[in-house]
Amino acid sequence: MSPKHTARAQPPSPDGAADARIERAQNDSTVLPIDAESADRLSDQGLRLELVDTSDAAAFSAWLQAENRGFHLPRAAARAIDEQLQTGYRRTTGVWDATAADAAGPVATIACWPTPLTVPGERTVPSWAISAVTVAPTHRRRGIARQLIEAELRTAKALGIPVAILTVSEATIYSRYGFAPTATVTDLTIDTRRVTWTGPTASGRLHLVPMEQLKTDGRELLERVRLRAPGEIQLDEYLWQRLLGLVADDDDEAKHLRAVRYDDAEGQPQGFAIYRIKDGANFSSHVLEVKYLVAVTDDAHSGIWRYLLEMDLVATVTAPMQPIDDPIFWQISDVRGLSTTGHRDHLWARILDPKAALEGRSYAAPGRIVLDVSDPLGYADALILVEIDADGTAVVSTLDGEAPDDAAAIAITVNELGALFLGGVSARTLVRAGRITELRPGSADAVDRSFRSLVAPWLSVWF
Repeated sequence: MSPKHTARAQPPSPDGAADARIERAQNDSTVLPIDAESADRLSDQGLRLELVDTSDAAAFSAWLQAENRGFHLPRAAARAIDEQLQTGYRRTTGVWDATAADAAGPVATIACWPTPLTVPGERTVPSWAISAVTVAPTHRRRGIARQLIEAELRTAKALGIPVAILTVSEATIYSRYGFAPTATVTDLTIDTRRVTWTGPTASGRLHLVPMEQLKTDGRELLERVRLRAPGEIQLDEYLWQRLLGLVADDDDEAKHLRAVRYDDAEGQPQGFAIYRIKDGANFSSHVLEVKYLVAVTDDAHSGIWRYLLEMDLVATVTAPMQPIDDPIFWQISDVRGLSTTGHRDHLWARILDPKAALEGRSYAAPGRIVLDVSDPLGYADALILVEIDADGTAVVSTLDGEAPDDAAAIAITVNELGALFLGGVSARTLVRAGRITELRPGSADAVDRSFRSLVAPWLSVWF
């Protein structure tokens, strides 16, 4: 591949209050120098921390192969590398060891980019998505991951981004950097021989559509639902095409994918599902796996789910990574025909700027809340007053002295602030767990009244 291979797809334009900051951060992130503090610490070990020139196809390809190795994936074929080159707008960083046998390939990787994060109130705040964190097995236990992550937190802070986010493969690593789980998912398994559909009868119709058509039609539907669930992000083009099976990550998987689109009574598309059929115990007992489901309206949700549950020759429907408050629980005849497994953390958040983060979301009830936030890394260390009006809008100010007499007050680490941020974790629960200290009795209940989200936080993808 020639170094002229520089035409890379840019992320879709963001919307809402995060527009200007994300666009500015995107432009600045590609030219901001490497973090000097982490570079110096790695240099002391004879290691080199550098940005990857993603317009250099050979250098970027070597980085992508190192990322695959880090996640125990096979070496990427040329076509897969070509497709992943479209992620070249991300801030792509590696660590090199000149003494390694393969000195041209990095021994550690990380990639980051700004993206709007949906928060309560159908708003967005700029976030720094952190991905592709790997360290070669030959270089573990040397603090390399710490330097990579802390470098990107400092970078995000310098870019004025208030929240860092990631999806984690290991849950024990990231709390030390101030992250905490803030949105959860659950896996559904439905025995279709046991249940019948009892939900509403949909008014529209379903169409089987090819993936290439859904690539165009589905993107607009995805954008229409993105602001509904706190925790969702805007998918870049690569993540969107990967969802559709249009990239070469797994050609065998892609050829099995099917798509159905739901149009309302007026013929307007209102949702879609991507699924595949797997072999079961016998030919009449196949397993239908829902890969992705988008429903703009409740009518579309009913129409699509009924279609999936009533599929001929299917005995089981599985749907990984679903929201914990999905109405499907209440739309079938026998709730014991549906089981949930893997209720687990998925999206983790790390607050870098409490004022910008907390003012960016809306709140369920008015209140005055003092947060005494401790942050070992110093970014969010502050004593702040959050004043929430009747419309759910907050103004955050720094306190120099005692909390106002009429304010709730809690002592909280930056981890728990991240957990509370999207409104899906209870402050009362964190008090009982010993993770939050009430400075005044009843303060946790006041926090819950204001911070709770009417929609369970959820992120529908890995990134």
